[in-house]
Amino acid sequence: MSAERLVVVGGDAAGMSAAAQARRLRGASDLAITVLEQGPEVSYSACGIPYWVGDVVGDRDRLIARTPREFAAQDVDVRTATRAEEVDLDAGTVRTSTGETFGYDRLVIATGGRPMRPPVPGLDAQGVHGVHRLADGADIRAAVAAGARRAVVLGGGYIGLEMADVLHARGLAVTIVLADPLPMTQLDADMGERICKAIGDLGIDVQPDQPVREVEADADGVVRAVRTDAGSYECDLVVLGLGMGPEVALARAAGLRIGETGAVEVDRTQRSRSHPEVYAAGDCSQTYHRLTGEAVHVALGTHATKQGRVAGSVIGGRAARFAGVLGTALTKVGGLEIGRTGLCASQAAAAGHDVRTETIEGTTRAGYYPGAEPMTVKLVSDRGSGQLLGGQIVGGPGAGKRIDVLATAIWAGLTAEEFAGSDLSYAPPFSPVHDPVAVAARVASRVEQG
Repeated sequence: MSAERLVVVGGDAAGMSAAAQARRLRGASDLAITVLEQGPEVSYSACGIPYWVGDVVGDRDRLIARTPREFAAQDVDVRTATRAEEVDLDAGTVRTSTGETFGYDRLVIATGGRPMRPPVPGLDAQGVHGVHRLADGADIRAAVAAGARRAVVLGGGYIGLEMADVLHARGLAVTIVLADPLPMTQLDADMGERICKAIGDLGIDVQPDQPVREVEADADGVVRAVRTDAGSYECDLVVLGLGMGPEVALARAAGLRIGETGAVEVDRTQRSRSHPEVYAAGDCSQTYHRLTGEAVHVALGTHATKQGRVAGSVIGGRAARFAGVLGTALTKVGGLEIGRTGLCASQAAAAGHDVRTETIEGTTRAGYYPGAEPMTVKLVSDRGSGQLLGGQIVGGPGAGKRIDVLATAIWAGLTAEEFAGSDLSYAPPFSPVHDPVAVAARVASRVEQG
C-alpha cells in the first residue's frame, strides 16, 4: 500500500508548522510530505526584517529558524524556488513552475500574505520596497549602503513604525505619510495621539490625513518624491507599511471558497469549507475573533504557526481546533513600547457592548527605583457585566509585555473586578506595589460596582 501524500504550498510559518506536526504524529512510513516554496528560504522570520535592516540583528541567517536540509533529515521534502502554478482539485494535483506535477491526498494552502499596494501611479518605481521577504530586507539594506538619505514610509501600522524607527536610527531623514489621522489605527485615538507625539519627539516627521496620489520618479525610473494633496516629500527610498492582505490567487483560481475577509474560508480545524481534503493556514486563511465570533483576517506569525500546527495535527490523526484570535500585538518605536489586545472602544461599541473605558497613568517600576518609565494603560470593558474586552498600553521600556497579562485575562473571560483581585508579582525593579494593569482594572471595577 502506497503512503498517503501530503503537499504543502508555502514554506514559512504556517506551512512548515503543518508539515512538521504531521510528520511528528504520523512518522515516515505512511505519509509522504512535499513542501513547495517559491522563494529560496523556508521558516524565516519576516517580523525580524526591520531589525536586520537596522543592524540590530547583524546576520541575515539568524532570521532563519530551520533550513531545507534540516527538514530533509525529518523526511520532509522541501522544494525551494518552486512556485505552485495551478491546483486541480478534481484531479488532486499541483502543477509547478518547474514543470512538475505533484499528486496529493491532503493539501495545505499556506501561501501567506502580500503587502498592500494601493493603485497609486509610480508605485513600481525603482526604490519602492515592501517588507515581506528576506530579499526585501536585502534590497533596503543595499539602498542604505548605497547612500540613501531620505526615506518616506507609507503607513503607520506595526511594520511602518518599525521601519521608520530603524531607518531613522541609521541616520536617514524619515517622513511617515498617513492616509489616516493617526498612526496605529488599531488603537483608540487618545492612545494614537500619544504615539504620534512620541514619534515626532524622536525627530521623525509625521504627515497625517494625506493619502498618496503619486510616487514621482526621475527620468531613469528612480523614486524621487511622494506626492499628496498637501505637498511633495522628497526621498530616495520608499517603504510600504500599509499592512498585509491574504495571498489567495492560487486558492481562488482553484475554486476554493473565499470568505468575506478575502481569505480562504476554513472551519476551526483549518479545513476548507468547500473542499475537506484541503486545509489553509496562516495569513491566507480567514479566522474568527474570540470575543465577537466575527470573521477576521489578522496577519501575525503567532497565529500562522498555531494554525499550521492545528492543520498538521488533524492530518496526523490528532483532534485539534483553532481557538480564535484577540489580535494581541506589540511593537516599539525608539524607547516607546506599544501593545494592544482585544477590542478597542469603537470595535466594542460596534459589537453591541455598553462600553466603559478607563485610562490610568503609572510607571514601569517603583517610582523611586532607577529607570522607572511612565506608562499609560487603557482598559475597555462592558459597563453592565464588567467583562474585560480590550487593553492598550503605551509606555517606556518594560511596559509593553504587560499586554500579555491583559490578553490572558480577556482570553479567560475575566471581569475587571476578578482581574483586579488576581495575584500579580511585585518587586521594585519590575513594578510598583500595585501594577498599573491591576490599578486600571481596579478603577474599572469600582465604576462597575458603583
